Amino acid sequence: MHLKRSCGFGVVILALMSLIMWALASLAQSTAKDSAAKTGADHANQPVTTLSVKVNVVNVLATVRDKHGKIVNTLGKDDFTISEDGRPQSIHYFTRESDLPLTLGLMVDTSMSQRRVLEQERSASHGFLDQMMRGDKDKAFVIHFDREVELLQDLTNSNEKLEAALGKLTTPQPQFKQTGGGDPNDQGGGRDGDDNRGSGRGQGRHHMGGGTLLYDAIYLASDELMKKQQGRKALIVLSDGVDRGSKESLETAIATAQKADTAVYSILYKDDEGNGERRGGFGMGGPWGGGGGMGRRGGGGPRYPQEQRSDGKKILARISQETGGRMFEVSKKLTVDQIYAQIEEELRNQYSVGYTPDRANAGGGYHKIQLVAKRKDLIVQTRDGYYATE
Repeated sequence: MHLKRSCGFGVVILALMSLIMWALASLAQSTAKDSAAKTGADHANQPVTTLSVKVNVVNVLATVRDKHGKIVNTLGKDDFTISEDGRPQSIHYFTRESDLPLTLGLMVDTSMSQRRVLEQERSASHGFLDQMMRGDKDKAFVIHFDREVELLQDLTNSNEKLEAALGKLTTPQPQFKQTGGGDPNDQGGGRDGDDNRGSGRGQGRHHMGGGTLLYDAIYLASDELMKKQQGRKALIVLSDGVDRGSKESLETAIATAQKADTAVYSILYKDDEGNGERRGGFGMGGPWGGGGGMGRRGGGGPRYPQEQRSDGKKILARISQETGGRMFEVSKKLTVDQIYAQIEEELRNQYSVGYTPDRANAGGGYHKIQLVAKRKDLIVQTRDGYYATE
């Protein structure tokens, strides 16, 4: 009996010890969890350090021709070399861009010097847009410029809207100055609403001259429309190349197109027979107006010295060369329709070459690019350089 009681007491002692050990283990586990949770919270509240690397990729669009002027579209990455500011670069990206979406800007000189050729330009432009525009991918806008710059049709993929804008292309009526008789509040010239040119009616008026805001037109199209777009971009300029009255300089117009990664294709169309006399300069002045995100811009007189006898052909050639486009001249052997066909072929057969400059701290400003084909009989047409951001 004594033995049995002794054994019962031992069992009780063992049970108490097991309970105490279990309690201690549970407390230790709970403490560890709390400590881990606190540590995790501390880490969560600490700022996270990340490494951000900005990769500056320069993309260059190029067209290649052989010595006969035929487009070559079968080259590969290893057929080119590229340099920036004279330093060789490694080509990291290369594709043939025959089907990439395209943003087009059609810019037509409607000054008096173009009045006899305007209908031919309009007709050819209709055909060009019909051929180039793919409703699901491409878009275009239409601008006219003379003594003002006006957006006739904002960016659209509607051929009907673009054709309607081309229908509004007319040369301005001469502006006159009131010298007596008639309504003194009637200034004549200008527009009579609904985009119809003013008739300049009235007595005792004297011709005040015209204007051609070519540089302003390129500047505005590049700065207000093209720089917001992605992908391939091109301006088609139909003009005699003579600017009169722009506020922007030729250099500014070119630089703005370059910053917008926009190639300018120039079509030189001169009417020598119908433009025998020289036109005087003209300045409208006045604020911006109109709609379409761009409105009109009046020529407030040139802020930069301009030559009295500008060589329009050299000006258009420079604009096109420095932006990666090409200049064409209409002649009996080369019509506007034929020129448009060549531009279309170029825009559908381009190479896209990309590289990362080897000097990450090269800084902003302009950087010279030279892209050449290894084959000596090939000619590469591309922009001369680009503007880097700081």
